[in-house]
Amino acid sequence: MRGEGTTARAAGDTSGGGGADATGSIPPPRGGSRAARRAADRSTRRSRRRVLRWGASVLSLLILVTAAGGYLYYRHLNSSIKTDALNLGETKLGGSKPNSFGQTPLNILLIGSDARDDAANQALGGGTDTFDGPALADVQMLLHLSADRSNMSVVSMPRDTMLMMPKCTEPNGKVHPASKGLVQTNESLQRGGPGCTVAAWTELTKIPIDHFMMIDFKGVVSMADAIGGVPVCVEQNIHSRTRDGKGSGLKLPKGESVIQGETALQWLRTRYGFEDGTDIARTHAQHQYMNSMAREFRKNAKLTNPVKMNSLAQAAIDAMVVDTGLNKIDKLYDLSMELKKVSPGRITMTTMPWVYSTRPGLDGRVEPMPGEAEALFRMVREDIALDGKGSGAPEAGASPSPGAPATPSAPAQPTAAPATSPTSAPASSPAKVAVTVRNATGGKDGAEAKVKLRANDVAALLKGKGFAKATADTQTGAEDTTVVRFATDAQAADAASVATALGLPATAVAKSAEVPGIVLFVGKDWRSGSAPTPPPPAPTVAPTSAHALNGDNDKACMPVQEGFTW
Repeated sequence: MRGEGTTARAAGDTSGGGGADATGSIPPPRGGSRAARRAADRSTRRSRRRVLRWGASVLSLLILVTAAGGYLYYRHLNSSIKTDALNLGETKLGGSKPNSFGQTPLNILLIGSDARDDAANQALGGGTDTFDGPALADVQMLLHLSADRSNMSVVSMPRDTMLMMPKCTEPNGKVHPASKGLVQTNESLQRGGPGCTVAAWTELTKIPIDHFMMIDFKGVVSMADAIGGVPVCVEQNIHSRTRDGKGSGLKLPKGESVIQGETALQWLRTRYGFEDGTDIARTHAQHQYMNSMAREFRKNAKLTNPVKMNSLAQAAIDAMVVDTGLNKIDKLYDLSMELKKVSPGRITMTTMPWVYSTRPGLDGRVEPMPGEAEALFRMVREDIALDGKGSGAPEAGASPSPGAPATPSAPAQPTAAPATSPTSAPASSPAKVAVTVRNATGGKDGAEAKVKLRANDVAALLKGKGFAKATADTQTGAEDTTVVRFATDAQAADAASVATALGLPATAVAKSAEVPGIVLFVGKDWRSGSAPTPPPPAPTVAPTSAHALNGDNDKACMPVQEGFTW
């Protein structure tokens, strides 16, 4: 973390004690002009009342999965598990695909909610006027477990990221239309629940998300006590408190301190006082804490008391909402055992590369950094380790199997083989597959005109490959990369066979309620020729703008913001 501070203008506060700014603006440091302070006060008034934004509520998941032991066998916890729909959006990628050795990666979206909808959360601090109000997804971290279980990647998205929200439909039928403009990512939770946050990530990253875990903070204090403390470090004495009372109240001396209980809570929600006082800085502090906590679990066995472990498990379950695929204790246990296979030295914490928005009215908000954000997402999609170490090479003569210990160091993107599943029919012969081709060659930004008659050309190409029912559509689209979308599970295998015939990757096939059948969208990457333009070689290490922090780095130390020392 040392030296990784972001030069900031602003990026919203979610620190407790009243400093959070839902708009993304930040007040000036102590000593700013009176007019500037008044303007900052106006912009932060609403968030000041939100004493606790659950800055790192995902940490209770880390505690749950890293310390998972016998207590997860307590079947009485099953009745306490709260579930919600996995994906409320129209685009569903169908889950992670196995690699050539039959091993499947796992992608889990960790969501930290600032909900104040029960007595336990409300008792943690004021803000009575926000009780039972709409929750915000103030922490969003994608945890990627490699197919060979050799490494783990975590990608945080700043809560002030602006993006297009997809259409989300709640199980009860209520529809939240797709946004017509950019929306702050933490508002996704208000559009039907965690399933819409998953949908927003899916649309932005094209990463198939297998599970989500949404957690609030009511169990974190007791969990931090049960761990016995987590070492953290600051480069100077720090006191997270402004003259007008904002800040988390965190007060630590220079150097390393072992924190637990409410001090740990303060660390996790501190923004005023770290680096440049932005939400990005808080993310870096959360990464330091999570890595340190993982190391603590590895080197000691503090949680050996069955009563204490049961209490800890109950606290985690009470504070968590998961998708329906994790609705049983044994499923959570199995997941925890998979996560425990990765040593801290192969855990890489990153932040999505970002830039400040230059759009009118979005001062202080951020957007994904062109090129580098996509590079990070691509590494996750293609199961490439972010630390640049690759994966272990298979033993000589080893044959692919689900139990193989490793995968190639930089696996190629698998093509969409027409496999079957319990919910999809076998692929039909190409001559029987009806596929509509739409011209989407202008790209999403519309910077280039669509290539005339491109849908006709590609439809003819498909006919030459045996898809006699391929037809060009008069409707068009806007896609940067060529995709195949299908409407029903029964069409999944046929859609995959279309992609395979064209040499498209598995991630180019997705289910969507927005198409009438199997529709091929010819994207900006296929403006000419018989095949889409291949993407450049995938990166082999996370971009420097992602501020990667390795789990074995026990020397990480948070820089302290000017004006917050004592």
